[in-house]
Amino acid sequence: MRAGNLSVEYDPRPTAAAQARAEVRRQLEGWGLLDQSETAELLVSELVTNALVHAESRLKLTLSASHGILRCEVSDADARPPSVRRTTEISDSGRGMFLVDALAGRWGCHQDGPGKTVWFELGTCGSDGCGRRQP
Repeated sequence: MRAGNLSVEYDPRPTAAAQARAEVRRQLEGWGLLDQSETAELLVSELVTNALVHAESRLKLTLSASHGILRCEVSDADARPPSVRRTTEISDSGRGMFLVDALAGRWGCHQDGPGKTVWFELGTCGSDGCGRRQP
């Protein structure tokens, strides 16, 4: 795995999630991390969609890979933190953070100026426990 860093900004358009998925695939292929691509694409798509629905602002996708961890961040102008809905609360929408919580090694949210950054991490080193959620 090669270490790397990438940031891309998107306008609040319906195509932003598809553009972000394509960028994740392209970047992870370049870093030799295609084994994480499917999960990373799904989770980035969910975070970007949340930003489009709730923030309605420009958003920034940041990817970084080093020391056996892939970190994906989506920043937007809405300061409200995301919440994980219980499966009984989920209808046709609202699965995004449930999926992030279920599939990511770790995830979180922090204030970023007037907005927020929601992030998740996936392990990339293939060894037991690498990048997995700590108890």
